[in-house]
Amino acid sequence: MEPVTARESEQLTKSRGRGSLESPEVYENVPGHIIPILEREFDDFDSRAAGFLGGQESEDEFIPFRLKQGVYGQRQEARQMIRVKLPLGGVNPDQLDAFADIAEQFTPLVKGHITTRQNIQYHHVPLDDAAKVIRILGRAGLSSREACGNTVRNVTGDPYAGITDEPFDITPYGGAFVRYFVRNEVCQLLPRKFKVSFSANDEDRAISGIHDLGFLPRVRDGVRGVEIRTGGGTSIMPRVGTTLYDFVELDNGDYLKVSEAVLRVFDRQEDLRANRQRARLKFMVDRVGIDAFREEVDRELELDWVDERDFDPTPHLFLHDEQANAPTAPSGYGSPNGDRREFDRFVEANVTPQPQEGFAAVAVKVIRGDLTPEQFRGIAQIMRDFSGGYARTTVEQNIVLRWVRDEALYDVWLRLKELGLGDAGAHEITDVVSCPGTDSCKMAITSSMGLNEAVETRLEEMQLDDPLTRRIHVKMSGCPNGCGQHHIANIGFYGASMKVGGRQMPAYVAHLAGQYDDGRVAMGQRLKVRLPAKRVPDAVERWVRLYERERQEGEEFNVFVARVGNETFEAEVKDLALPVEFSLDTMNQFIDWNRHEPYKVVRGEGECAV
Repeated sequence: MEPVTARESEQLTKSRGRGSLESPEVYENVPGHIIPILEREFDDFDSRAAGFLGGQESEDEFIPFRLKQGVYGQRQEARQMIRVKLPLGGVNPDQLDAFADIAEQFTPLVKGHITTRQNIQYHHVPLDDAAKVIRILGRAGLSSREACGNTVRNVTGDPYAGITDEPFDITPYGGAFVRYFVRNEVCQLLPRKFKVSFSANDEDRAISGIHDLGFLPRVRDGVRGVEIRTGGGTSIMPRVGTTLYDFVELDNGDYLKVSEAVLRVFDRQEDLRANRQRARLKFMVDRVGIDAFREEVDRELELDWVDERDFDPTPHLFLHDEQANAPTAPSGYGSPNGDRREFDRFVEANVTPQPQEGFAAVAVKVIRGDLTPEQFRGIAQIMRDFSGGYARTTVEQNIVLRWVRDEALYDVWLRLKELGLGDAGAHEITDVVSCPGTDSCKMAITSSMGLNEAVETRLEEMQLDDPLTRRIHVKMSGCPNGCGQHHIANIGFYGASMKVGGRQMPAYVAHLAGQYDDGRVAMGQRLKVRLPAKRVPDAVERWVRLYERERQEGEEFNVFVARVGNETFEAEVKDLALPVEFSLDTMNQFIDWNRHEPYKVVRGEGECAV
């Protein structure tokens, strides 16, 4: 990278060292600071939001600009969702403190929400407050840039990268990918959103199979590279991605070159633009086949633009030595005194030893992905005290504390318990995942967050202690789209409706035998049954008990489903699927979870493809 000039140095000083419009490619390689912050963008948002609110700009003109800045319209009039990008899930303590401040000052529900793409979202923010929020984010080194719209969305990653068994740490290269493509003219107005993941190893915790581009580390003859997968996605016509190239070099920048070629091919597909519901890359790959798509990418790589670009990742690499800043052995530490069963269960379920001797990663189970200001600040302090300041969010809407000393695990657990975050069961059956649903989303049909709470409560009440049962994953979405990742759950649901005697009833369609653990990705099979929303917890309980009662020795849930067939599961809940007539006794069935008024389908048009 060329030396910083005096003018660039002045600009960096003015923008607190986070990059400037004149020098956006100067980076701080510290945790949570991957995307360079440009102060000018905040000024632009201020002026354009004011112009729109003052009637000087039309909604059609303003919405694409707003989306590119990560500000998304909600079903509630004049309220916005703000989505904060956390590339690869990385976040630092000061940023968690900033999240707490935003939740306190600008959100009526006084909380922030971890998404299934490792972002943080805020809901119900008035538009005239949105600029204030993104300025607070900028001061903390965070960005909402291109978190919405037809762009490369947040690049997700394995939260255990760098602290797990892996060929090498993929984090620096994932960081370079983010830095190369954010604000890149190639991907500012794609046919549709574009999702990317970087996994640490073949366990594929970042779930490459449901992404437009997924990267898995490979080493060939001592050279670092990646296998690139493409064509995956959930929502309409869910598809599992497949291998585009089995080995592409990293350090020479070939992975960036190939990625740009894929984006350029995608960007030219006018037939995809013609139908926004079928405008994802997976539709093209599915239509032409992976071999023909690869040939198209190969042809793209022969064009003149390749010689005009610099793909060297070196200036963009996110290089930070976490181990050098990891905590030293504590002079004193706590330990259980007496009954230690609760703590031992937490360690069994939530703690993963790191390859680095003496350290462990602690998964914090965040119920429904929601955190209060007190919890944000409490986790931030735990990070400062026990993890060297290192943590990453997960696709299960949790947080992983990294570099915790083995001796400090009990103290960390006690501190988490004080925050209401000390529950065991991260990544287990009671760790239920859902999108926000009708709490905020325009496209939602049902209250998926309300159902999440009801199902999670029921599963906790069942006191499930069988190891195989605990491995079941339950997920739900408030509509057929895949934001809750219900397609890849062992038991998944998406929001629907039923009509009974002219009245509408909230309902869910069930999927079984989805998969995303251990490097295997599979879409669940949709059952021929539609369940009233208030009966879904009963159905989940029956299916779990059916599995425990009739499975063979050591038989996993998905294998059991394949053996007994979907019909067995449909028969188990046949009576629950039967609609009821409206009466005073059954009125509750016609009211959605966490609601008080009769249910009615109210679905707006989402802004994902504006």
